[in-house]
Amino acid sequence: MRQKMSLASSFVRTAYLLITFLLSRGVLMAQPDSLQYLSLEDAVKTVMEQNKSLETANLEQKIAEANFRQTDAIFLPQIGFSYTAMRTNNPMNAFGFKLQQQTITQQDFDPARLNDPSSLNDVATSVDIRQPLLNPDMYFERQGALTQKELYKYKSLRTKEYIGFETEKAYLQLQLAYEADRVAKESLETAQRILSTTTHLNEQGLIKKSDLLLVQVHELGMKSRQAQTGNAILNVSDYLNFLMGQPSGIVYTVDEMSDALLPVNAAKTVPDSRADFMAMQKAIEASDQMIKASQMSYLPKLNAFGSYQFHDKKLAGFGSDSYLAGIQLSWNIFDGNTRRFKLKSRMLETEKLETELASQKEQGQLELNKALRDIDEANFMVRQQKTAVEQAGEALRMLQNRYEQGLATTTDVLTAETLLAQQKMSYAQSIFAVRLNTAYLHFTTSVTQ
Repeated sequence: MRQKMSLASSFVRTAYLLITFLLSRGVLMAQPDSLQYLSLEDAVKTVMEQNKSLETANLEQKIAEANFRQTDAIFLPQIGFSYTAMRTNNPMNAFGFKLQQQTITQQDFDPARLNDPSSLNDVATSVDIRQPLLNPDMYFERQGALTQKELYKYKSLRTKEYIGFETEKAYLQLQLAYEADRVAKESLETAQRILSTTTHLNEQGLIKKSDLLLVQVHELGMKSRQAQTGNAILNVSDYLNFLMGQPSGIVYTVDEMSDALLPVNAAKTVPDSRADFMAMQKAIEASDQMIKASQMSYLPKLNAFGSYQFHDKKLAGFGSDSYLAGIQLSWNIFDGNTRRFKLKSRMLETEKLETELASQKEQGQLELNKALRDIDEANFMVRQQKTAVEQAGEALRMLQNRYEQGLATTTDVLTAETLLAQQKMSYAQSIFAVRLNTAYLHFTTSVTQ
């Protein structure tokens, strides 16, 4: 019997030393660099101004705008300038140079000169212009680019809504971390009172040394838990810093978590005008426009062109000028089935997008239904846990009184204290669940204005 008690005491001492070592490391890790108050409104405002994901979404929207502006080419002319210097003794090119320079004489028709000309220079200055007139396929491609621009507008809006929800979620997590820290401090204070009582009873010989060591280990466990909650506060603060585009190391204090019930005024169905649904709908419309563009590519195209040229023997010379203007009607009648299967591919892509949109709406409705049920359950748990906390606190108080009188065991008191801490955390987690699911409910039912 004494051997078993000795082994138990040795185990408790070892645990005591181990927890002391880990606790000292945990406390060192939990030292914040700086501390400042943060409200939810300020957090959301800062995120909307400095979050990197929102900057990326805005850049994507600007890229889509730039892509759309490229399609102005179907209305505007294309103007080019060229300056070319050449030298040749090729019979045909040499005669052409003289024609372009308008310097042909009777002697130039001498067969000897025609067959074996001397080397000639030609400096050509040319201004070319192309004016689109009628290109039906390019018109629908422009409409598709316009729809793509609207797509990224809705995508940017949904990203902003999601980042706002993530910010509120992180803020609630920080509130929960502070609540866990408060519970850990209260548990530590209770454990220290129990330790004081146990030490007194041990000195009077009313309890064994192993009971005292057990209480000491329990107290160190509470200190270790408090160090863990401190690290949780640091971790969530760093995530908020990341969302807000701030340097890591700033630790925030926040408003206390309120147990007031929140009204649920959200719709019971997912709105079709939600930003991500609208973005998907715009993707479908853009795909339809590309289908029409593929169909229009079977039609002929009409474009105008013109050129104004100067030719001279010398650099920077403008000895002769000429122009060329015309209208071109072109019709690609058969291209080896390229257009046919390109059209089929785009039609299948549109069908795929429609299927994805329907699936996305169904998934959104499932998430909405779950959020509504989770809110009801969490509200019920808040009421239940509030009563449980009161009852567990009263039970601990009664056991402490009996323990001080030697009428309760050490294990009974420690069990009651642990139960009270668990009920307090369950109560805080229920409040967190209510507020998090309410925030998600608003996110999943948000309507695009």
